[in-house]
Amino acid sequence: MDRQTVSGTFPSAASSVAEARRFVRRVLADWDMEACTDDAVLATSELATNAVTYAGTSFEVVCHLADGEVQIEVRDLHPTRAIAMPGMYASSGRGLPSVARLAASWGITYEHGAKGVWFRLPRPGDTTGRVHDDEPAAAPAGARAAPAVPAADAAVPATGDRLLRSPAARETLQNTVTTARDLLEADAAAVLLTERDGRLVLGASAGLPEGLPLGDLSVVSLGPDARAGVPWVSSDSSDPVAAALHARSLAAAPLEAQGRLTGLVVAVAAVPGRFEEADGARLGRLADEMSLSLEKARIGELERSWRGWLSFVAEASDLLAGTLDQERTMALVAQLVVPRLATWCAVYTDGEGDSARLAYVWHADENRADALRDLLERAGAVPPTEAPGPWGGLAAAPGDVRAAAGDTAADQAYAFPLIARGRRIGSLIIGRPEGDRFPRSAIELAEELSRRAALAVDNARLYSAQTTMSSALQRSLLPPAIPDIPGLEVAVVYEPAGEGSEVGGDFYDVFASAGANTPTGSSRWRFAIGDVCGTGPQAAAVTGLARHALRILAAEDMSVPDVLNRLNRLILAEGERARLLTLLHGEITTRPRRDGVTIELTSAGHPLPLVLDPDGEVHEAATPQPLLGVFDGVQFHTDTLELRRGQVMLCVTDGVTERRAGARLLGDGHGLESILADCTGLSAGAVAARVQRAVRDFGPEPSNDDVALIVLRAS
Repeated sequence: MDRQTVSGTFPSAASSVAEARRFVRRVLADWDMEACTDDAVLATSELATNAVTYAGTSFEVVCHLADGEVQIEVRDLHPTRAIAMPGMYASSGRGLPSVARLAASWGITYEHGAKGVWFRLPRPGDTTGRVHDDEPAAAPAGARAAPAVPAADAAVPATGDRLLRSPAARETLQNTVTTARDLLEADAAAVLLTERDGRLVLGASAGLPEGLPLGDLSVVSLGPDARAGVPWVSSDSSDPVAAALHARSLAAAPLEAQGRLTGLVVAVAAVPGRFEEADGARLGRLADEMSLSLEKARIGELERSWRGWLSFVAEASDLLAGTLDQERTMALVAQLVVPRLATWCAVYTDGEGDSARLAYVWHADENRADALRDLLERAGAVPPTEAPGPWGGLAAAPGDVRAAAGDTAADQAYAFPLIARGRRIGSLIIGRPEGDRFPRSAIELAEELSRRAALAVDNARLYSAQTTMSSALQRSLLPPAIPDIPGLEVAVVYEPAGEGSEVGGDFYDVFASAGANTPTGSSRWRFAIGDVCGTGPQAAAVTGLARHALRILAAEDMSVPDVLNRLNRLILAEGERARLLTLLHGEITTRPRRDGVTIELTSAGHPLPLVLDPDGEVHEAATPQPLLGVFDGVQFHTDTLELRRGQVMLCVTDGVTERRAGARLLGDGHGLESILADCTGLSAGAVAARVQRAVRDFGPEPSNDDVALIVLRAS
């Protein structure tokens, strides 16, 4: 059976991975026996495993033949599921990198209600319609394709190699040397081209011995005239270019493009003093004419290879910008490099005192990953260089470690500094087997990737530091523990909005009041739940002021209304830094026989507390009063509540009542009252958990406001 397109659905999300893999093999075999290769089965099985393990939904396998390629896609019903990247020491979760190695191309398709991961393989025995090595494969509509890069030998950023591959450039070079030789009646002429590392290579010659070695001739060894872009002549062999060409005299002119030295046009003679300054000037005019033609040829050669280069960089940037997790960012960097640019990749991060820490290792052959990690951990320190260059640190590892690593110990490595915002934050090391040279394309792409990776890692590091600081500040604004109050069950819930990178404005507190034990044997406690307008440091300042002021003023045995009057004045005194504050504050008085508690409370602009009776009736327990931080001279009063045994009082912030689902709020139509009524007979902790779950399940999107609640139940 050979069909262009076929699909099959695996319905049970709770089935085992083994069952999913058997299903995959059956679909592929029924579809096209020829296309059911080991690579196709293995890659599809890995994607099916990911769907069962991480998505937890049914999945569909879609197989398609097009342009001589087999395209297979595994689609699950969890569109928001992130594609997991393995951690540094992960023993699983490496399916996608395996697919990347097996497939000619792969990518991710996002649609409403579904997510698909697809890959393409060449169909056995079919070479028609194949994508050229230098061209990225086309992805399905709506897909995010894996980065495509040009072939290793198709994009060499060195001026010399690139120009020598262009027929037009080779013709221009040969015409130039012939013209130069004839123009100056020289013994020989040559064009020397600048490599990326500054070395000069022979691009074309006329009259020179074939295969003449230039030794260590480089831009650095040239005189000031060459570096300044000025023609010059030399009357003896003391000139480094004349010495490299075994000449006794020389006339030379620099080739320049956009202000950089791309090479030299030289004419040489076997006798000293052969050339004059006028010869250098004539050669300079020839070099000016030639430079434009060579630059045009170089740009034309670049255009083809840059198509894949730009695709790779753009996709890498998109992926790196998609996460603020530091380890995931480093994992992405390594897996973008391997196997496209190198056989293995290691990411180091700098600590205090310029000490480098091995943070992530990835090898194309997973069987060698552990040995490579050991080798790198025992190898020499990564040099704190500010520019890319070869790295020989593997040779510094102990002999037994090198023996255990096998051939990997002889790999050649290249180091790239990770520099972000003018500061070195680590290094990127890439490696290839001995004898497998790094193409210039790989070095240039890795250098570009290292610049983008450094910024992404630094952003993730800054985000992590900000999150840690915000979490610490948020914890400092909440009580360390909830005290035990005789005859009263107390439960609290606090959930800050967002991802923890910003301090919320909600707070709560429960603490003993001054003179907690009265002469009659009763005890007094204070509780508070509030919401400062806004988030961030300004809101945190008012939150801290309010929480500590409540405790300090309560310690002076001030009544609840007096505490709110004083706090109102304190907030107004903050001036422009002031924030509006809603606050529910009360004092709890317990009774010796534990037949309930008395609560004196004031609701200053806060959602009113609700009381649940044992028979399921729900009613409000206070009257509304002005919020804090608006008017001076406000006089507050208390409402008295006798909370009898079995009754529950629920206090919430507006993050509960204003939880949104489309145009509807949770508090609309007595929604919170209905939720509380269903909590009849539950403990304080169970009531808090049920309300918390109801808030989470009310809308499909995460809450954009903090959620805080206090539950008091008389026992």
